[in-house]
Amino acid sequence: MAGPFTLVWDERLIGYDFGPGHPLAPVRVELTIALARELGVLSLPSVTVATPVVPAEIAELELVHDAAYIEAVRQAGLDGWGDGRYGLGTMDNPVFPAMHEASALVAGATLAAARAVWHGEAPHGKVLHAANIAGGLHHAMRRSASGFCVYNDPAIAIRWLLDAGAQRVAYVDLDVHHGDGVQAAFYDDPRVLTISLHEHPATLFPGTGLASETGRGEGTGYAVNVALPAGTGDAGWLRAFDAVVPPLLRSFRPEVLVSQHGCDSHRLDPLAHLELSVDAQRRAALMVHELAHETAAGKWLFTGGGGYELVQVVPRTWTHLLAAAAGEPVDPGLAIPADWRDLAYRRTGEGAPSRMTDGEDAEFVPFAAGIDPSDPVDAAIMNTCRATFAWHGLHVQT
Repeated sequence: MAGPFTLVWDERLIGYDFGPGHPLAPVRVELTIALARELGVLSLPSVTVATPVVPAEIAELELVHDAAYIEAVRQAGLDGWGDGRYGLGTMDNPVFPAMHEASALVAGATLAAARAVWHGEAPHGKVLHAANIAGGLHHAMRRSASGFCVYNDPAIAIRWLLDAGAQRVAYVDLDVHHGDGVQAAFYDDPRVLTISLHEHPATLFPGTGLASETGRGEGTGYAVNVALPAGTGDAGWLRAFDAVVPPLLRSFRPEVLVSQHGCDSHRLDPLAHLELSVDAQRRAALMVHELAHETAAGKWLFTGGGGYELVQVVPRTWTHLLAAAAGEPVDPGLAIPADWRDLAYRRTGEGAPSRMTDGEDAEFVPFAAGIDPSDPVDAAIMNTCRATFAWHGLHVQT
């Protein structure tokens, strides 16, 4: 099913760069765009590449962040000194020149995608889907940087959508790390349903995201967390997604579906402990795309996110994601062009994969087929369903 799809892209987005040796290396985004171009994804009739990007204005950043924090980011980028009160100057969030400008540009790209989806138009025509693949900085909090994230572009975009008139926005976070910053921004707001599938907080940053975190006040039941055990692979992860995400989206019926597609759940990722393949991540992208059409009239805004295996994983997974949004999925068995593999080697010194697949079937047994209470994945699914489904009028399978 074709978009139409707008990718908001600007070469300046790779300026969000914490420096040599930092895990969030912008080359991963550069290589993604290059691979998508090489495979013809960005030249498909359904795709518009919207450029240049305009940075988010201060008032737009203040939709989510305190003015004092924004000023601290701006000052840090000028003088090179991070204020620890705001999470700046740490190992995770080292200061770099023009930090505010680079971070505001990422937020501006996601805002441009939100505007395109909400208004149904882009600079070059109609649009249903829109993306900022360089975005997804979901850990940033109102008053602090966190987990490689300075400004929380998904939360800013969601707040903009609410101010523009949206009454129901769903946010699905597929990063291996809990989407804590977005959850915190809307923890008491029933207009925003946040769903996060992530590694259990006992074994991974940021140490939050238990099923018992369900929201506050009127927002109770609208924060949904699936905390999966370390070592969960394709079949278990997809089973958890299928058990939780589709029924909640079908009940909530969002006007816009926002998703974050961090691919650090891959088995090669150096910072986490799930065991997914590119093939499972590709299938998840296709499932989210289908759910956008089924539950949100096709209005789908998505971003990238985490992902620290810079050559083997991120470019392939996100190219599959872009192709899914364009309505013409890339065949997993497709050979990767030699020119791109040469580029990846020149940019990183690392040998690149030869095909768009890890050779896995990305199959799973649906949760509805039966529960194994002794299985830790099924136990995690049940914890989530018991904590949240009743708030949405959904039956908890036993």
